[in-house]
Amino acid sequence: MDDSTPSNPSFFARFGTAWVCFWRVLGSPAVCRRVALALPEPAPKPPPPPQSKPAALPPERVHASGLYALAMLQREGRLIDFLQEDVAAFSDADVGAAARVVHAGCRKALDQALTLEPVLKQSEGDQVTVPAGFDAQRIRLTGGVTGQPPFRGSLKHHGWVATSINFPSVSESMDPRVIATAEVEIA
Repeated sequence: MDDSTPSNPSFFARFGTAWVCFWRVLGSPAVCRRVALALPEPAPKPPPPPQSKPAALPPERVHASGLYALAMLQREGRLIDFLQEDVAAFSDADVGAAARVVHAGCRKALDQALTLEPVLKQSEGDQVTVPAGFDAQRIRLTGGVTGQPPFRGSLKHHGWVATSINFPSVSESMDPRVIATAEVEIA
């Protein structure tokens, strides 16, 4: 800088100098090298702060919605009580009568929580064609599967898909492992 340049150049003086430097650096590799040497080294970037992994949720929190669904089936249909009972000693009539009660209650719980529709609309036993590119999560092929789609076969089960889900949020204060509370009657 010579003595004729003011110590605090105006904005327009700085802008003009930057404009000239821009075009000279852009047009000449030699000028670009000289300017690059005159510039201070950029400060090194600080290392990123260590990323703390969120604490892994305990299994009962990860699976809280599944445990809640099981609790609903127990509350409405006593499903766990039925499944935990050794029914070998009961008559078929007694098991059938209990199954009707469990069935009605569990169906009520499902109806409250989910809207279910068949994956395939045809009736079981009908002949169906499974096209190329079918969704293997919705349709499972069994039997003698050979060759390439489309496949033709007999519908053994129409499958189910949830079209609406109405589960409430599970409160953090609730222990999702408790499927059914113990009941004590005080006399």
